[in-house]
Amino acid sequence: MSALVHLTAVELAAQIAAREVSAVEVTQAHLDRIEAVEASVHAFLAVTGDSALAAAAAVDAKIAAGEQVGPLAGVPLALKDVLTWTGAPTTCGSKILQGWVPPYNATVTQRLLDADIVLLGKTNLDEFAMGSSTENSAYGPTHNPWDLDRIPGGSGGGSAAALAAFEAPLAIGTDTGGSIRQPAAVTGTVGVKPTYGGTSRYGLVALASSLDQPGPCARTVLDAALLHAVIAGHDPRDSTSIHAPVPDVVAAARSGDVSGMKVGVIKELGGEGYVPGVEQRFRESVELLASLGAEIVEVSCPHIVYAMPAYYLILPSECSSNLAKFDAMRFGLRVGDDGTLSAEQVMGATREAGFGAEVKRRIIIGTYALSSGYYDAYYGQAQKVRTLISRDFDAAFADVDVLVSPSTPTTAFRLGEKVDDPLAMYMNDLCTIPSNLAGNASASFPVGLAPEDGLPVGLQVMAPPLADDRLYRVGAALERALTAQWGGNLLDRIPELTGAPA
Repeated sequence: MSALVHLTAVELAAQIAAREVSAVEVTQAHLDRIEAVEASVHAFLAVTGDSALAAAAAVDAKIAAGEQVGPLAGVPLALKDVLTWTGAPTTCGSKILQGWVPPYNATVTQRLLDADIVLLGKTNLDEFAMGSSTENSAYGPTHNPWDLDRIPGGSGGGSAAALAAFEAPLAIGTDTGGSIRQPAAVTGTVGVKPTYGGTSRYGLVALASSLDQPGPCARTVLDAALLHAVIAGHDPRDSTSIHAPVPDVVAAARSGDVSGMKVGVIKELGGEGYVPGVEQRFRESVELLASLGAEIVEVSCPHIVYAMPAYYLILPSECSSNLAKFDAMRFGLRVGDDGTLSAEQVMGATREAGFGAEVKRRIIIGTYALSSGYYDAYYGQAQKVRTLISRDFDAAFADVDVLVSPSTPTTAFRLGEKVDDPLAMYMNDLCTIPSNLAGNASASFPVGLAPEDGLPVGLQVMAPPLADDRLYRVGAALERALTAQWGGNLLDRIPELTGAPA
């Protein structure tokens, strides 16, 4: 394995800018790594080697000509296959969009291209981002590089696994109920859900429009901050985009100073259902923050206990509405169009063949919740609970700078372990869902390995809306202290990938 794939994005960008190594060499090293391990990991749905090398060559030419380039110019990135890009199919992990190449770029995608970042391809995900394990993909599951028999989280398991397998130094995910943070936690990587409206949803194939948010994924806090700065900011094409300055996340990541910060521990997120190793690493992380000068207080957010049922009424309702566009008439799969069936029959046959079981389940739940006579009792009530959760966060942030909890109740579970138990699968997002309902900024940072199984544990940090920089201050402080304890990055301990999974 080339030493280049172990370097951080910051290190790679510096070497490329100084012409110590070419962007083409860096890109080729990562393409070689993908070729070597993809049979084991299956992080990608499409690898765009030719276009990646062409983009890298263009970066090298710019640098040679003395032109100005971005701070991450020439650095490779893996893009979650729910964001449109004209350079590859956007399938959303679904058969209903198999082979569909969009005619436009998502705003996030375009900002990456404008920053001279090299796109390696599109990563695997649970179909239409519905899942917590990347087992719901129509194209097969992704495997966790720490243990190929275990899940890499979801829905963005492909992006997180690509980072942990050293296939890419940067990735983009999207977070609707934890789809960036939960995969980050179980793969030992960094994942950030920006403030809702902080990054554009234009070109993001919608699951739940009031919850979805693109965000950065990386192996270090500073790498994530630099990527955050590239993709964030107002977009007039997204009606939910916030017209406000982007917090200085890069300065916060470089600072890592938590002295004087008030850190609130949410008492409702912990206890029963949380494995001992997760609880242990969480407590140690909180103690470490205290030793670094933070003030630790216990905080109650009483309505958080209702977040799960509220979320699983709001999300399916919005999903039912958003996925109605996949009707076999405009784009994507079309089944049974032999001239003998009506449009309704073709639509029914296409959806039956094109949507997986979890997608159908959520569409049915959402359609029921929105139906006449049930809207107020289900969707309307869930939105009232959402308001109460937001008020809990507002009250807590009046007293503390950030809130913390475990990112997930457990470490990575085995592939197939929960596929037949939807409720058990949904519980993996217990800690992450509240921030999506409230719209605040939230992130997961690696804080060690659980003693029981030697698998990664994540600490979740939550900040008020438009205070994303606080996430990076806390994450950088933890990273700096823990890296000194461990003698390197947590991913230095990951087993070398050998052979394909059973």
